Amino acid sequence: MQYREKAEKVVEQVGSVILGKEREVRETMLVMLAAGHILLEDIPGVGKTTLALAFSKAMKLDYKRVQFTPDVMPSDLTGFSVYHREEEKFIYQPGSVFCNLLLADEINRTSPKTQSALLEVMEERKCTVEGITRVVPSPFLVIATQNPSGSTGTQYLPDAQVDRFMVAMSLGYPDFDSELAMAKSVGREDRLERIEPVLERSGLLEMQEEIHKVAVREELYQYILRLITATRTHPYLERGASPRATIALVKMAKASAWLEGRDYVIPNDVKGQFPYVVSHRILPGTAARMENKSRDQILAEIVERVEKPPMGV
Repeated sequence: MQYREKAEKVVEQVGSVILGKEREVRETMLVMLAAGHILLEDIPGVGKTTLALAFSKAMKLDYKRVQFTPDVMPSDLTGFSVYHREEEKFIYQPGSVFCNLLLADEINRTSPKTQSALLEVMEERKCTVEGITRVVPSPFLVIATQNPSGSTGTQYLPDAQVDRFMVAMSLGYPDFDSELAMAKSVGREDRLERIEPVLERSGLLEMQEEIHKVAVREELYQYILRLITATRTHPYLERGASPRATIALVKMAKASAWLEGRDYVIPNDVKGQFPYVVSHRILPGTAARMENKSRDQILAEIVERVEKPPMGV
């Protein structure tokens, strides 16, 4: 089975667990192919933990989950040394980040210091404890969640840290038929138990390497940059997307093309990924709030206004 077929099989298996969320499941797969991290801003109980577990089982990834609370310390993530009297020396105990897929649940409920410790590992794929730098396993992917409603006892991620996530999205409520199917399956075998491994983690690394080989024409590089630049000059936005967004959009467009079976990017790859990559990186201004303009509406206007290259579909 070719790697593209295996990737589609992973999406299919996860989709059999996360009902009615085919687009969100596929987007999560694209982030993993692009070697990025994803932020899920959602209410409790819509399947965020199940999503992470399903992907870990389908790809045989070493999975860990951290429930963030105010008393979680940076050392819980990065590890610490414990003195062993018998050996008369300190022995390092690895922290939670030493895995392939980490679910950082309710990341906004812990302290900024702990948040920063995780985000440093996300960016550099390594951590330094007591003067010794240790590299985390590869691949290393983070699915972080935060509840957008209710801020009591929370420490929302600063914009500079939110920018580290390649994509932000919401699962949202399931549609009527999907939730009905969930209700009818209560008491039966856990759907997670039916997921069969499709990939080894080495296979995911191979796919990530293939993504780099996807071709992007000069016209499309310029199209990407025109879209990003448009967020910086839009009258409804106080702050536009950063250069990190440009890099993320290139990677996600390549991943989208690859999963569609192409070795080259077309404008629709860029258009489709633009809202996911950019929505959490922009700051609507006073005019947007006064006219009740949402981020999605503003980004849709930008896509409509910026001319596509005269190539592909």
